[in-house]
Amino acid sequence: MADSIPKDPREEVIQAWYMDDSEADQRLPHHREPKQYVSIEKLAELGVLSWRLDADNYENDEELKKIRAERGYSYMDFCEVCPEKLPNYEEKIKNFFEEHLHTDEEIRYCVAGSGYFDVRDENDGWIRVWVKKGGMIVLPAGMYHRFTLDTDNYIKAMRLFVGDPIWTPFNRPHDHLPARKEYLKAFVEKDDSGHAVGAAA
Repeated sequence: MADSIPKDPREEVIQAWYMDDSEADQRLPHHREPKQYVSIEKLAELGVLSWRLDADNYENDEELKKIRAERGYSYMDFCEVCPEKLPNYEEKIKNFFEEHLHTDEEIRYCVAGSGYFDVRDENDGWIRVWVKKGGMIVLPAGMYHRFTLDTDNYIKAMRLFVGDPIWTPFNRPHDHLPARKEYLKAFVEKDDSGHAVGAAA
């Protein structure tokens, strides 16, 4: 019976789908017709890691502590994105939605609200990743992406970082950066057997 297949708990707080090419409001879902959903496994193949955590208990959450210890996330702060809380809101939202990459991971844990992280697949198609309260994602260094709020216009996200935070965005194209080359090698370029060149066997 299909009902007996255990559902991945992450799917309740992280959903993904291929985007259409419409120029309509960036905060709309932008589903293709027919809708084309993307699995959490597919996101992982592109280097996007994800967890479902207890957002009401982030201060004492043992799982979060474990992830931070294992991945070396020593720095943490919060970012609230909404018209009332973010200075220069319109300008910032425009900047967040410019396609860019970072030379380090981008780690975001949604503790309230929701938002869209758009990432490129191996063929340069846009995948929209909807992260809701309790969802945490890691975008790998060198992956082109962008961010926007959804129509609720609010997210409170924990930002995590290894060492001192550097939030430098490199707007596309920045294909010459080592982080970009390493990303392509690890997740996009395929060998003769169809596996990513840098992926573990």
